[in-house]
Amino acid sequence: MRHKAKNRSAELSGAPRTKPAEVRLDELMSAAEKLFLSQGVDATTVNEIVEAASVAKGTFYHYFTSKNEMLEALAKRYTERFLNSVQEAIDRCPPDDWEERLRVWIHANIETYVKTYRTHDIVYTNHHHHDRANQEKSALLDQLLEIIEGGVLAGVWAPDQPKIVALLIYSGVHGAADDIIASKTTDCTSFARHVSDACLCMLPRLTASTK
Repeated sequence: MRHKAKNRSAELSGAPRTKPAEVRLDELMSAAEKLFLSQGVDATTVNEIVEAASVAKGTFYHYFTSKNEMLEALAKRYTERFLNSVQEAIDRCPPDDWEERLRVWIHANIETYVKTYRTHDIVYTNHHHHDRANQEKSALLDQLLEIIEGGVLAGVWAPDQPKIVALLIYSGVHGAADDIIASKTTDCTSFARHVSDACLCMLPRLTASTK
């Protein structure tokens, strides 16, 4: 009876129940990410991660076998958040304004990358050379190619090879983002506009004579 009364009292007082597993996992990963950013992956211990997340050590090993496995999960989460951020920006554009959608894709990629590149560099240490077919690149390319092919179907552009143009724009945008990070430029908006202008030159428009 005493146990039941205690539980009932907790319910009435609004005491928090155990957090859902997905919330606890997200908090654990966020704690690890913060530590990795502040002191490096190698210098961060599992004990520090669970202490920062306020969970038992067993909770870490319930989800991950090692820090490397956690890094893989962080990479997946980073990619999902990156894609969602870009897609939300695209979705705010008029559905039939393909040039604007491309410009927004470019701007959102540059802006998001500049804001999150430190996490990117932690979770994608082999991004540039050893893992050329990485998930992040494939997903962003699919997103970009969908815009280009949408413009082609709508009669806006007429590239001979849409996939090649998408590859060039993807590489150019992320190379440009690396440059703006290195130069510590703060005005992403103006920079992204100039990058967009350059990228649009690779997409010839249909003229009245070619339609």
